[in-house]
Amino acid sequence: MTLTSYFALFRSNSASAQNNGRMTYHSVNKNRFSKRALMASALALVMVSSPLVPAQSAKANSQSLPAASSLSGSYLSGRSALLAQDLAAASNYFTSALQGDPDNFYILDRAFVTSLANGNVEKALPLANRILEEDNEHFLAQLAVAAQRIHEGDFTTELPDAVTQNVNPLSRLSFALVSAWVKAGQGKTDEAIADLTSTTGAKWFDLFINFNAGLLAEYNNNPHQAAEFYKAAYEIDRGALRNAISYTHMLAASGRQQEALDIVAEYEQLIPEHPLLVTLREKIESGEVIESVAKSPAEGLAEALHGLGIAVSKEGEELSANYLQLATYLNPKNDSALIGLASLFEQLGDNERAIEYLSAVSDGSPMKREAEIQIALHYNILDNLEEARAHLEKLVKADPSDLEAITSLGNVLRGHSLFEEAETSYNQGLDTLSEIQANHWTILYFRGITRERQDKWDAAEEDFREALTLKPEQPMILNYLGYSLVDRGLKLDEAQKMIERAVRLRPTDGYIVDSLGWVYYRLGRYEEAAEKLERAVALRPHDPIINDHLGDAYWQVGRKLEARYKWNHARDLEPEPEDLKRILDKIENGMEDAVPVVASSADNK
Repeated sequence: MTLTSYFALFRSNSASAQNNGRMTYHSVNKNRFSKRALMASALALVMVSSPLVPAQSAKANSQSLPAASSLSGSYLSGRSALLAQDLAAASNYFTSALQGDPDNFYILDRAFVTSLANGNVEKALPLANRILEEDNEHFLAQLAVAAQRIHEGDFTTELPDAVTQNVNPLSRLSFALVSAWVKAGQGKTDEAIADLTSTTGAKWFDLFINFNAGLLAEYNNNPHQAAEFYKAAYEIDRGALRNAISYTHMLAASGRQQEALDIVAEYEQLIPEHPLLVTLREKIESGEVIESVAKSPAEGLAEALHGLGIAVSKEGEELSANYLQLATYLNPKNDSALIGLASLFEQLGDNERAIEYLSAVSDGSPMKREAEIQIALHYNILDNLEEARAHLEKLVKADPSDLEAITSLGNVLRGHSLFEEAETSYNQGLDTLSEIQANHWTILYFRGITRERQDKWDAAEEDFREALTLKPEQPMILNYLGYSLVDRGLKLDEAQKMIERAVRLRPTDGYIVDSLGWVYYRLGRYEEAAEKLERAVALRPHDPIINDHLGDAYWQVGRKLEARYKWNHARDLEPEPEDLKRILDKIENGMEDAVPVVASSADNK
C-alpha cells in the first residue's frame, strides 16, 4: 500500500475527504461486496509501501506455523512467522531460539526487534541491554534504552558520541530529538531548542525539527515561540493536518483566535465534520484552554517518535512498529500512536490486534467515535457480523444523527447481502440531512446498490442519477449505472459511453475494465470483449468473476481450450457458491451461443 500521512491527523487526502474513506471499488458483479470494504477510514494512520512480503500474502495463524522443538526449528519457525507477517509468533520463536543459543548475536537482534515491534517492550528492554554489551552503537537498542530512562524520569545518562553523531540520517535525527527531551527533563528547554534547531542534515529534517521545536516551546510555556516553530512546519507541509492543528492551537493560545479560526475553516472546507477540526474549532470559539500535547519529556518524546514512526513506514512495518510501540510505551494515552498501530496491524492482517489498539483509544479523544466505527469494521472482516452490527447499532442509538455510523452499518449489512435492512439504514442516514450536498453522493450510491439488488430498478436508477449529478466524473457511479443499464438492455448508447468514460477516468481499475469488457460481451462484440477482459485479468488476476468472464468471451470467439482453462482457474479462486455452480457446469458442458442484449428503440433514445 502507499504511504498516506494520517488522514485523521497528518494528511487531508482529497479522495478520502470525498468519500469519508470508506469505499472499495467494485463492479456490478454480485460477489464483489467484500467485507473488507470501508476499512480505510479517517483513522488510517499508517499505510505501508514496503511490506515484509507481497500484499496478497495472508497472515498465517500462529497455530498453523510449525511447532519448534529445537534451536533450528525455532529459528526457522521465526523466519516463517515473519514471512507470514505474524510479529507475535516471530517474537516467541526467536526468543525460544535465543534460549537454545544465547550467544548468537543475530538471533538476539531478531528476538529484540520482533519483541519490540510486537509491543512486548518489557520483554524487549533486557534484550536491548544485552545487545549494547556487544554493540554499543546498535541504533534501535540505544533508542529503546534511552526511552526507558526517560520513561523512568532519568535524565542523567549521556548518549555515546558514536550514536549521536551517526551518519545515518534517521539515527541522527532520532537522537537529536532524544537529546532535546533529555535536556528539557533537566530544565534546560531553551538549550534543548537551540541544540535541536542547530541540527543539520537532510532537507526533510526541517519539518521534524520545526515541529518538535514547537513542542518544546509549548512544553516551556512559550506559546508565541511555539507558534512560530509550528508556522514553519505548517508552511513546509500544509497538507499535513497535524501541522495545521498544532499551529492553530498555538495561535489561539497567543491570543490570535480569529487567525486560528480562519485556518480551521479552510481545512473544514476540505474535510467536513472532521472530529479533530470540529473539537478544535469549538474549543477556540468557547475560549477553552487547549491542553498541551507534551506535558512531560516522556510525552514529548512519544509525540516525536510517533511522527517518525509514520514517516519511516515506507521502510517497512517492523521499523515503523518499533517507533510507534516506543511512543505508546512512553505515553500509553497517545491516541495517535495507538491508532497508528491499529492501522499497521490491519495492514499485517491481524484484525484482533487492530481492535486491541483501537479499544485503547481514550474515551475523551475526539477520535473515539471513529475508533469505535473502525472496531466494528474489523469485526466485520473477522466474519463476526453480530459483534460488528451490535457495535454500530450502539453508536447509532447513542446518536441517531451520526451519519458516518449509520452509513457504516448500512455498508456492513450490504456486505452480508442484507439489502432490505441496509436500505433502511441508508434511508435513516439520508433523513438526517437537511440538504444533500456533493459529499453525500456515497450514501445515494450505496442505497442505489441495495435497491438494484432487490430488483427495485426505477428507485435504484433514481439514486444513481442523483449521485451522478453530485459527482459527474465519479467512475464508480458511471460503472455501476452503465453496467446495470446494459444488463437490462436499456439505453445502450448512454450506458456504453458511461462505462467507457469510467475506464478513461480509472484505466488501471480491473473491475471497471472488466465491466467494459462484459458490456462488449453482452452487446455481442466478442473480440473486443476478449481484449478488454484480458486487460482486466492482468489488472486483477486473482478475481474469479473476471477470469470467468474472460472464459466466456474466449468460448464465443472459438478459443474453447483457453475458455476451459480460465473457468478452471476461476473455480480455484474460490468464487461465491452460486457462481461456482455455474462455472462447474461450463467446465463440464461448455456454453451455448450467447444472445446479445437488444434494447427497444425507446430505450435507446
